[in-house]
Amino acid sequence: MNIQAEKIELLKLLSNTDNPKTIQAIKQIFEKENATDLWDELTAEQKAEIKQATSEIESGNVTDYNSFMANHK
Repeated sequence: MNIQAEKIELLKLLSNTDNPKTIQAIKQIFEKENATDLWDELTAEQKAEIKQATSEIESGNVTDYNSFMANHK
């Protein structure tokens, strides 16, 4: 079956259902497909900062919240 025939078949199935769960599930598929990835919206500088922070965390270079706040009061 070609893509156009598949689309027509899906339209028929959708138009013949009264099940709100089915309609919602299909809607969620399209919403997920059209959602943009936040990472793609970041600037190169923001991405570099996040990568650096991730690297610092992975190497254990972290400070807990209470220690941080104690040094900044």
